[in-house]
Amino acid sequence: MHPTTPSLKDQVHPDEWQLRVALAACYRLSALYGWTDLVFTHISAKLPTSVSGSTHEFLINPYGLMFDEITASSLVKVDMQCNKIGDNPYPVNPAGFVIHSAVHEARPDAGCVLHTHTRAGVGVSAQQHGILPISQQSTFVLASLAYHDYEGVAFKDEEKPRLQADLGQANFLMLKNHGLLTVGKTIADAFLSMYTFENTCRIQVDALSGQAGPKALIPVSQQIIDGTGAATKVQTGGLGGAFVWPALLRKLERENPGHDV
Repeated sequence: MHPTTPSLKDQVHPDEWQLRVALAACYRLSALYGWTDLVFTHISAKLPTSVSGSTHEFLINPYGLMFDEITASSLVKVDMQCNKIGDNPYPVNPAGFVIHSAVHEARPDAGCVLHTHTRAGVGVSAQQHGILPISQQSTFVLASLAYHDYEGVAFKDEEKPRLQADLGQANFLMLKNHGLLTVGKTIADAFLSMYTFENTCRIQVDALSGQAGPKALIPVSQQIIDGTGAATKVQTGGLGGAFVWPALLRKLERENPGHDV
């Protein structure tokens, strides 16, 4: 049985409630796709200024709950100093806060930040060559990819400037020896980007397992990678993650309903 948290639906701004429902859905969908590391990774969503009056408040997971049991009401609202806003019995993971607050601070366009420690993602993050241009999926990632060197568990504020500088305006960030991170204008965008990033890594691990090394693989040309932006608009009708999000919510309703309470 999932832990129960009193509903906040009638206690928060309608825009905040809508964001809470979408973020809780994103957590549960991440669980369905196997992207969890028990309770040790995070997805955050920035609150709109219509709710907070500030550009630096966001929602993050209650530390201690599995992704598949998170609800809209259990999500924790925090400010940029990691102070909880409102009454919530759950703590926030300091390491998760450092990474997410750094991205939200540096990227006003970051409506959602999704970070994972998956087996394939960490595996590729430990490879010297990083993401190889060997699949259709990889072309979408390589069109907006950055890397950040590992500095240990990310709980020190002093790492923030380096992480921000490495990320720049990229939407995919590979945290070396650590995992994957995506930035999206919306929760749906960040989720679709992570789906692509994760599959890119899985394909690369599989391809390398059956070959002598990267030189034995067939690369995609840089010209094709450069044209990926236009291809993305054709594939999703210019809607980005919103194109697939309704279908994902239907899948969630079939397999793990109850996030929207």
